[in-house]
Amino acid sequence: MLYHPVSIGGLTIPGNLFLAPVAGYSDRAFRSVCREGGANFAYTEMVSAEALVRGSGKTRQLMVRASNEEFYAVQLFGGTPEVMGQAVEQVLSQDDREVVPELIDINAGCPVPKITKTGAGSSLTRNPEQLHKVVAAAVKASSSLGDRAVPVTIKIRSGWDAQTITWKEAALAALEAGAAALTIHARTRAQGYEGKADWSILAQLVELVREKSDGTVPVFGSGDIFSPEDAQRMLLETGCQGVMFARGAMGNPFIFIQTRQLLESGSYGEIEPSLRIRAGINELKCLIQDAGEEAACRQMRKRFCAYSKGIPGGSRLRASIVAATTEADYISLFEGEGLL
Repeated sequence: MLYHPVSIGGLTIPGNLFLAPVAGYSDRAFRSVCREGGANFAYTEMVSAEALVRGSGKTRQLMVRASNEEFYAVQLFGGTPEVMGQAVEQVLSQDDREVVPELIDINAGCPVPKITKTGAGSSLTRNPEQLHKVVAAAVKASSSLGDRAVPVTIKIRSGWDAQTITWKEAALAALEAGAAALTIHARTRAQGYEGKADWSILAQLVELVREKSDGTVPVFGSGDIFSPEDAQRMLLETGCQGVMFARGAMGNPFIFIQTRQLLESGSYGEIEPSLRIRAGINELKCLIQDAGEEAACRQMRKRFCAYSKGIPGGSRLRASIVAATTEADYISLFEGEGLL
């Protein structure tokens, strides 16, 4: 059965359709509408371990649980084992459940230079020894907290560039360090988000981890999942235990429901444009609570442009979207188009 529960350490998730950690996008507001749209699990956008340890107030907002999230993951990035350990302990030791996740994920895949130059992100994938130390420090910190301990997982890339393909070494290092699950975005750091993800690498990783862990450590796939059919094909072709939607969920948080329908029945229904726009309005309202109206409306311009794709007259609609500055502007615009 392609749609099924997933166990990650002691955490059981009822389905295997996840929202990936997306920088600048996977905030509480977006995770909330994706949860309503059928996502079984979601990750925060990446949070700096260094900033957490320094006490940066901005990092807390990145980690706030959505009201409809029974469980979720906080993704941390950092290249220093000691700092990563301190950050994990700090996250899990808080008394406020609103910011204490059920899983910690380590980012070893971000290709952005300002991240990699610090030794974090995809720099870790090309440095398996350091990756091992970072994961081990996180696992140790979590384990030391007794009943507050949560599984530690990691997301990697296939390598640094075409000449430095290190996913196998990185995966083995993560397993040895105690990672409870692995996700791979099968592009190199040099590719960024261009070209095609090499799903054959994902299939090889699935086999490797199955052999090394006796099937106890799940592997998830990311990259080039823009439709329910893509998700179905990834599961069939690679044998991975779950899929992560990133860009494919932008503007269509219902892709999770559609994918589940396809996996369980062989077909799925289309989503009415008005339902997508209403989801966007709900996202806007939540974002206003967190960021204030001015900032939220500014951020939602690109998001509503994504929601409007495929809607008749979408180009004209997007020209008005980019001029909206208040919640009332958006509501008036979509009411005028008969979408609310």
